[in-house]
Parts: sequence; C-alpha cells; structure tokens
Amino acid sequence: MSLEQALAQLAPQQVATPMGRVHYRSAGPSRRVSHVLLHGIGSGSGSWVRQLQAAQGLDDCRVLAWDAPGYESSEPVAADWPQASDYADRLWSWLDALEVTQAVTLVGHSLGALMAASAAASQASRVTQLILLAPARGYGAAAEAERTKKLQDRLATLNTLGPAGMAKARSAAMLSPQAAPELVAAVRANMARVLPAGYTQAARLLAHGDLLADLARVSCPVQIASGSADSITPPAACQAVAAQHGVAWQDLGPVGHACMLEAALAVNALLGLAASVKP
Repeated sequence: MSLEQALAQLAPQQVATPMGRVHYRSAGPSRRVSHVLLHGIGSGSGSWVRQLQAAQGLDDCRVLAWDAPGYESSEPVAADWPQASDYADRLWSWLDALEVTQAVTLVGHSLGALMAASAAASQASRVTQLILLAPARGYGAAAEAERTKKLQDRLATLNTLGPAGMAKARSAAMLSPQAAPELVAAVRANMARVLPAGYTQAARLLAHGDLLADLARVSCPVQIASGSADSITPPAACQAVAAQHGVAWQDLGPVGHACMLEAALAVNALLGLAASVKP
C-alpha cells in the first residue's frame, strides 16, 4: 500500500480542550492509548503514517499523532515567542480531553523532541518512556548572534518561498540521497501544509529552546536514535545529546532526518510497534 493510500485511511480528528482545539490522527484497535507521537517543525501528523499503519495491526495499542499547535486546524499557543512548556501544556490538555489516564510512550521527532522532553519533565508519572528521534537540541544555550541568525535564516526562507516553495527546496534534504521518490513526495506534501504563523512560533521555540535543560529534569527511561545519513541533526549531534543524558545513541541505518518514513521498520521496532508494513 502506498503512503498516500495508507494516509487516506487515517482520517484526521479534532477535539476541543480548555487551551484550544487539537487536530490529530489515531490508529489501533485498543481503547488504551499506548503511544503519543510529536512531529517536527516542517511536518505534521501525516509524517507518522507508517507508525499509525503498524498500530492498526496490533491488539494492545492505540497510537495518537497530533498536529502541533499552529499546524493544520490545531489552534496556536497564546505566546508569540513560545517555550517548549507551552506546547507541553497543550499536549497534556489534549490527552485530558481524550480521557487518557494511563502513562504513555512519548515520542518526539526533531523539534517535537523539545516538546516531548518538556512534557515528560512536567508530568513524569504520565510517561513510561521518552523516545527522541533525530532530536533538535535548540539554540537556547548558543550565543545570541547565532540564535538570531538561525531564526532569521529560517523565517526568510519561509517568507521568500512560502510553504510550497520551501517544501520543494528543502524536502530532499530531509532524506538520504537513496530515498525513494515516494518518500520525497510525502515529505514535500507534509512540509507544504505548514501554516506560516504556526511555523513562525515553532521556529522561535527552536531558536530559544534547550533540549538538554529539559532532559536533565526527565526521570523516565530515555532512548535516542537517528539515521547515519541525517544532515539536519547529524549523528555527532545526536550522539552528544545521548552522551550528555548518559544513554547510548541508536543508529537507525543510512537514512536521513525523516527517519520515521525512511526507516519505518527500525523505528517501529524501537517504539515497540510490530513491523506489520513495509516502508
């Protein structure tokens, strides 16, 4: 089954929360939510299509993948310059609205790692394990000049090209040179759907976030993994995050940044989801 066909079977849903509406996808026959997946800055819930599809073949799990505040029809966070905790608060409000009372495996990809780590630090009893895929470290500990330049460069690309143009220019860099055209098309389609206002808030979070600071407050088991062909968050950077937290870095193989798509079988195994589909 193609990625497009698989995603078409995973109709998006939305729920109102006291902190704002959340748009998301859900898969799996169980009523008990087992995994919650948080996407990166240039993506959306559709980037988790292979993990959601795998959950459909399991009896004991339900997987949720949100569209972060400011993405799709998820209402943005209130702060123009948000912190990771603003997204973490929305996450828990969303799960409360869905009456998720049991602890979950919380998974963050890239910028989603900042949100996930903050959420795990703030409500430790609700997270059985934290899994970070190709984690973005954030520039909160960098010099102000570097933070400012990184943010300005990212927003200049968005403002000059627009979401569709940005997706066309950047999608191939999210994968290894050997990635199938279908994967490149999927990454491009996800990136083209970003909303400028939500992306701008997320870019500001990236510029001022500090993953290591939040990880230092996390008490649950942590796993960190990425691809060896990742040019966005290179292996050395992910290895440094893992070393700082005292865990081993896990190699997902010669794949790029969008590892949940390009290394779906390895990611599903890491997450505890049966590899019931082929990437």
